[in-house]
Amino acid sequence: MLIVNPGARRAERFKSRAIEEFARRGVSCDVLVTTAPGHAKELARQHAASVDAVFTLGGDGTAMEVITALADGGPPVGILPGGTGNLLVRSLGIPLRVRDAVRSLLEGSELRLDLGQLADGRHFAIGLGVGLDEAMIAGASRMMKRRTGVFAYFWSALLAGLRLERFNVRLTVDGRLHERRASSVLIANLGSVFGGLITFGDNLLHDDGVLQACVYSPENLVDVVRIFLRMLRGTAHLDRCTLCVTGRHFLLETDPPRRAQADGELIEMTPLAITVRPLAGRVLIPKRG
Repeated sequence: MLIVNPGARRAERFKSRAIEEFARRGVSCDVLVTTAPGHAKELARQHAASVDAVFTLGGDGTAMEVITALADGGPPVGILPGGTGNLLVRSLGIPLRVRDAVRSLLEGSELRLDLGQLADGRHFAIGLGVGLDEAMIAGASRMMKRRTGVFAYFWSALLAGLRLERFNVRLTVDGRLHERRASSVLIANLGSVFGGLITFGDNLLHDDGVLQACVYSPENLVDVVRIFLRMLRGTAHLDRCTLCVTGRHFLLETDPPRRAQADGELIEMTPLAITVRPLAGRVLIPKRG
């Protein structure tokens, strides 16, 4: 089954290419199109029992709706690149060309991964954050994303870094309280993104049964640049302005309340309760090597 979100940046344009590639590979594929937020989750729950795999063609939000719907009880999910950032696609090593992505996932293997879960039942695979990364998502307008694609996020991230808004953080991890003044907090499930280019914390794996909270507290632009460079080297957790705490249950509170993002989708305001669901997600990935 292929679930298509026509509102995503490239999904409608690439739908025919995906269908043609499934047919060329001799794979029977039912195509369902979403009509509103949350519809992908409903379609997956209603129809997934009769198929061997569910593919999504949309953004990260569409993919996570389907992964949430099928957590612990459905077929694996194949994610095709149809959005702007395609962060999940990039993080899982899936090709950015739709035809290549279909081929590599049909010939690939299944990966079980932990998922973060919010109190309302929604899940995330990469991470949930407030501060700089939320501002990056919120600052990329629809028009900018259509014109420049993923570079819209880099531009909005630069502007957010220059503003360097700071706020008070109360973070409770497995019952232990941590308080900081910070500009960004990320509760991560994957230790790195963009094929390992950017690393958030310390030795975090997709299947270790825990999440890791990374609190970044730069005091000026020099600190911001240094932390970013250390993310590129995989040593950001060693920086004096970084706190990394691993656990299973998290309560994130901020003063003032801050809006959050999860896997590139804007969600509600803090406070937020998050827990880990070990190995709840099933996704298809290309064969390694």
